[in-house]
Formats: sequence, structure tokens, C-alpha cells
Amino acid sequence: MVCCGRALDSPCTLALLVGFQFAFVLYFSLGGFRGLVSVLVHSSDPEFDYSRLHDVYTNLSALVPPLPGPTGANQQLRDCQLPSPLLGEFKVWQKQWPVLGPYLKKLYSTKFLKVGPVSVRLSSPPSLEEIKERNPLVTLGGHYRPPDCEPRHHTAIVVPYRNRQNHLRTLLYHLHPFLQRQQIHYSIYIVHQSGNSTFNRAKLLNVGVREALKEEDWSCIFLHDVDLLPENDHNTYTCHPQYPTHLSVAMDKFRYRLPYPQYFGGVSAVTPDQYLKMNGFPNQYWGWGGEDDDIATRVRLSGMKIVRPPVAIGHYKMIKHKGDQGNEQNPRRFDLLKRTRLNWRSDGLNSLTYELLSKELEPLYTNLSVNIGEDPHPPPKKSDLPRNTSHSSAKPMARSKELEKVRTFFTQATKLEHAHLKAANRSSGLVQKSGVKQEVG
Repeated sequence: MVCCGRALDSPCTLALLVGFQFAFVLYFSLGGFRGLVSVLVHSSDPEFDYSRLHDVYTNLSALVPPLPGPTGANQQLRDCQLPSPLLGEFKVWQKQWPVLGPYLKKLYSTKFLKVGPVSVRLSSPPSLEEIKERNPLVTLGGHYRPPDCEPRHHTAIVVPYRNRQNHLRTLLYHLHPFLQRQQIHYSIYIVHQSGNSTFNRAKLLNVGVREALKEEDWSCIFLHDVDLLPENDHNTYTCHPQYPTHLSVAMDKFRYRLPYPQYFGGVSAVTPDQYLKMNGFPNQYWGWGGEDDDIATRVRLSGMKIVRPPVAIGHYKMIKHKGDQGNEQNPRRFDLLKRTRLNWRSDGLNSLTYELLSKELEPLYTNLSVNIGEDPHPPPKKSDLPRNTSHSSAKPMARSKELEKVRTFFTQATKLEHAHLKAANRSSGLVQKSGVKQEVG
């Protein structure tokens, strides 16, 4: 005891104790180990001030239609700059000025605002005519190509759709200027499920990809929900050359956090080769839920991985809406997910059947009306439910419970997959040992 007392009287020992207490408090106040590391180690992730927003049409007025007149047969456009000058402030050196086209010269001579986080208009969307007036360079079918440079990226936007007219107008008002400032060649395809059968998002995506690739040789395909709007101009709508990309990593409904590591819903992107490698998307998910988790599993089973932009860039706002009639929660989704490993090679692009009813080139998008068949397991009608069933019991479960159920499912699936891998490695090791013994013997 005397030794302990003398040790505590030492100034160095007291300083160490105070230091440990301070570090302990700092550790937990910053959220544990990860929070402490984020303070001590400089993060390479970009930071944006989402309280200072720019209008989504910022800098777009600098683009003007090509002037009429004869053009030389051998005239070639220069490649578009990366990143697009419409996304921020760029200095133009005197020696670069002669090689710029007339439209970029006008752009650089005007007041040039730095863009990043953009405002999102969620209520009272303009009419389609008003949206067209604000996007004069968008041609019939929702096509756009930069007027003064050769685009480096060619992206098809595929949107599964039914009975969401206000959401569609909101998306078109926001997405067209958002994409034009990135100086990419793009087109928007709205895949409309006709009839009253249960909604099938993944099958509509399969239809949209197939029809879009019939029209043009797109290098990138975006799978885009109609109710999600990007909030950052640096979230470029281009594909990763090797792996599928999940763009909507930070949605406002999830408090701008990724709900679970395998999440692949909302907005994602694939190249045609990646799409073929994973056999497209499942066709058996009728109703809400499960298909995006199936797609994420297909990515892994086909030997690829999911890549994502930084959370600070992948911000999206969701347009609030009530549950859609005909898109009720899919009660079979977890049973289907359990069979993804067995079914992904036979259920997808190679088993897709549909009837293209019409293809209409609207001023702001290409409308594909399709018949994708009927749900083989339709949900019971309200008249078929027991009379003592309350309305609240028919509602989907709370979002937190649903996410927890999905997390539990993937945790169990991952453990099971690791167990299968260990068993396979153990059996292959035994075979190799027996083979060595036979050769030695």
C-alpha cells in the first residue's frame, strides 16, 4: 500500500492516469474505434455542405443549340472534358482558348458557378411542356447528346413504372439538367407495366435493358426508381468498367446511411457485359421487396462485387408516397432469396418473356408499354380477407423491423456460405492427401 501511494504521488503517474481518462472519454464520445480513427486519420472522402444548395439548372443556360449552316464533312468534335466544366470552376489558359468550341467559349466567358449539392423540388412538379421548354436540347424519345463535344460515356436510364405521373414529372424535371451538365450521351426509358397484375420491378428492368440495347449500343445502363432524385452533381451517371455500381448509398429515408452492406436497391448501374454475366435480374419477384437483394446475390455468385461512391456523394431524396395498390409486400421474397444460389442461372435474361405493346417517343422520354404476364401467386383481394382482420394488420411491417429481418437473413446466409466453403476446402484437402498417399504407396 505504501508503494502504491508513493507511485500515485509521482507527477508522471498522475499525468498518465489523467491521459488515460481523457482518451477513454474521447473514445466513446466519438463513437468508438471508428470515430476515433476518423479524427486521428485524415479521411480521403470528399466533404460537401448540404445546407448550401444550387439550383439543378445552374450553368445549363450556357449550352445553346448548334447554329444552322454547312459543316465540313471531315469536321470532328473534340472529346468532352473530364470532369465536365459544367460541374465546377475551371481555369482556361490562353493557349487552350483557340481549341475550344463556340459554346464552351460562351460558357467560360459567363459567370460560372461551382456546383455540388443541388436543390430537389419535391412538390408541385411542372407540366411536361414546361419541363421541355427548360430542356431545349433534349430530343424526341428523351435523347441528349452534348452539342459541342464528343461524349465519352453513353448511358441508358431504365425506369420501371406504373401510375406515378407526378413522380415521373418530378424525376424528368430534375434528372434532365442533372445529366446534361455531366456532358454524357443519354436517353431515358420508362418501362410501363400495363394491366392490373402485381407489379414486378425486376422483370420490367429486364425488359427495359433488352429494348434499350436494341435501339443503341449503350455502354452503361442505369436502373433507376422513379421516386429517387440525386442530390450531388458529382454523382456521375457512368459505369465502373469491372463491377456493378450501387449509387443510392445515402438516402434520406435511411437518414443518409447504407441500411445494410448487401443493399442494392434504388439506383444502380451495370455495363451490358456485367448484366449478361449475372444473367440479368430475376423474373419471379411479384410485389414489393426482395428483388434488389437477389440482384446483389447474383453479383457475388457471378464472381463480381458491388462498388459504391462515397457516402457524401451518393445522396438521394425519396419522394414520399403511400403504398401502391398492386405492389403490396411480397410474402414469398425470403423463400425466393433462399433459392437464388440454385435459380440465378435459369431465372433471368435467358427466361424473360414479355409482349411489347407499344413504343412511343415522347418529348422527354421513350415510353415502353409492356405486358409481362400475371402473378402466379396473386395476393388475396380485400373482399377475400376475414372480416375481423383489422386494416392495420394488412399494412406492411415497420421499416426498422423489415431492415432487421433482411439483415438477419443475410447474416445467416453468409454464415451458411462460409460453412459450405470450409466443407468444400476440407473435402478437397482430403482428396489431395489421399492422392499423395496413393502415389507414394
